[in-house]
Amino acid sequence: MEYDELIAKATNDNVDILEVSFKGKAKGYYSDGVIAIDNKIETNTEKKCILAEELGHFYTSTGDILDNSILSKKKESIARRWACEKLITLSHLTSAFKDGITNKSDLANYLDVTPHFLDLTLEYYKRRYGTHVKLNNYIIFFEPNLGILKLL
Repeated sequence: MEYDELIAKATNDNVDILEVSFKGKAKGYYSDGVIAIDNKIETNTEKKCILAEELGHFYTSTGDILDNSILSKKKESIARRWACEKLITLSHLTSAFKDGITNKSDLANYLDVTPHFLDLTLEYYKRRYGTHVKLNNYIIFFEPNLGILKLL
C-alpha cells in the first residue's frame, strides 16, 4: 500500500491527516480522528510507515496511550501489528523472492518501507509464526536469517 493509498483510506474513514512540526523524537501521533505526521520527515517511504502505524491506532486502539503502562504498550504493539500486516504481507515476501530480491536492503527498497519497519515486521512475523511459515508453494524462514524456499 502506498502513502497516497493510506491517505485515501484515512480520508474515506473520516480521519484527518496533518503534517506539522514536532519537537523531540516523535514522528507521528493519533488522537480523536486526527493523525499528525512530523513535516520534517523527508521521504514518502518513511511517512508511509509512520502513517500506517498511526492508522493502526485509529483502527485498533481507543483511549490515551501516552503513559508507559502495560496496557499502553499492548495497544502500541497492536497498532504496529496492524501496520506490519498492511504494508508487508507474506505474499509480498514471496513476490520479492520471485523477482530476485536477495538481501534486506534491497527488500526494503522493493517493498518501499524503511529498513527499520522491515525489521519490525520480520520480528513480528517471527513471533507470530515461529522460525518459518508455509505459504502456498513457499516456505518463508525467519531464523537464522530471512530466507525463502520454493517447494517443488
